[in-house]
Amino acid sequence: MKLAHRLLLYSLGIIAALVVAVVLIVDHRLHDRVIEQVVETGAVEAAFERTRGDILLAGAIALALSALVAGLFSRSVSRPIVELRDVAREMADGDLSRRPALSAPGEVGDLATALYRLAEQLGARMTALQTDRTLLAAVVGSLEEGVIAVDSSGRVVQANDAARRLLDVTAPLPFSLDMLPREPMLRDALSDALRGARSGPLEIGLNGRTLLLTGCPLDHGGGVLALFDMTATRRLETVRRDFVANVSHELRTPLTVIAGFTETLADEGVPPEKRRQFSEMILSNTTRMQRIVDDLLDLSRIESGGWVPNPMVLDVEAVVNEAITGLRPAAEAKGVALEARIDPAAGELYMDRTALRQVLSNLLENAIRYTVRGAVIVATSQSEGGTNLAVSDTGSGIASEHLPRIFERFYRADSGRARESGGTGLGLAIVRHLVEAHGGKVEARSVEGAGTTISMFLPSRGIAGTRI
Repeated sequence: MKLAHRLLLYSLGIIAALVVAVVLIVDHRLHDRVIEQVVETGAVEAAFERTRGDILLAGAIALALSALVAGLFSRSVSRPIVELRDVAREMADGDLSRRPALSAPGEVGDLATALYRLAEQLGARMTALQTDRTLLAAVVGSLEEGVIAVDSSGRVVQANDAARRLLDVTAPLPFSLDMLPREPMLRDALSDALRGARSGPLEIGLNGRTLLLTGCPLDHGGGVLALFDMTATRRLETVRRDFVANVSHELRTPLTVIAGFTETLADEGVPPEKRRQFSEMILSNTTRMQRIVDDLLDLSRIESGGWVPNPMVLDVEAVVNEAITGLRPAAEAKGVALEARIDPAAGELYMDRTALRQVLSNLLENAIRYTVRGAVIVATSQSEGGTNLAVSDTGSGIASEHLPRIFERFYRADSGRARESGGTGLGLAIVRHLVEAHGGKVEARSVEGAGTTISMFLPSRGIAGTRI
């Protein structure tokens, strides 16, 4: 039965009950008065007065009872409605934790049940949306690709850490497009995205980086820009091109010498002394080519993971003395002294023996090659977590602008002088890879005209064992 019908029936019932009550009371009182009038004549007027009073009293009682019953009835109906109103207001304000009571009867109870289910469904959907939003934010934030989102009003409403780093932006969200760099291609891509057009991929230079830029419009206005850092890729491509060019140049020079002298030796009129001289030049350049190829193979094997170190505890002084002994004739021929200063507290290294020999050999050969007079010193010192090994010379030194690149393959601060002295340009690159394969690091310090120091840090046994 409908709520309106029930209210009408309840009201009619209350009115009918009150009317019946008043009629019965009046009837009873009139009956008594008539009997009294029959017995006592002459009191008609007094009887009417008393009857009127009784009617007024009965009406007052009926009015009070109806007000009390109506109040109780309206309270029982309005209380759940007020509760539903409060719950609906709190839901509209975003609080989905409040739930209505389900004890109300009839349509009010049905409304409470519907509102309860609505709150449950809205809560579940909001939780799912928040989970999806958190997941999306985590995914976008973890991307190495920079992503920024712009709304239709021209404000940046989303920017991950990669985008902030690439664009050098620290302003809190949301912020105006004026905070972004004034790079023309970037601005054009933003304008195209806001107009609903896709742009890119475009390669731009920004803050010393090479970026690949793509712009996409959003369905309901605004756009998204994606920025991919191509700096490392372009650098590697440059290194690869330089490597190919350097290898070609390094091999072409001895090949040209060999071809020229071989062609000359084919002439029967060449004197024996010249033949011997030409043969020595051919042998020297062949040996140089062999060293280049061997170093390239070693470097390729190390970089590709084909070589795996076999570290062990080594007596540094013994290995250093062994390397010095092999190079002492070359040093004495130039008047260069070779010294070993091994700290007893740093007398051991945890390293592959062959690798340590190759490292020392390359560093000592370089030091002797660039030192005209003076000394080459091998020294060790103890450091927290490992041992420092350094090779110092008193040679010509290296200009500061060349220091960051001396560990690159075929890079030479003085290419002509290095080539004349027999260097391949790969020794320091091999040293760096061998040291890093043991979990260590290598660096160079130099003062032009005063000498160079190549130092390396090699971790102790427990630490190195976890890095190799």
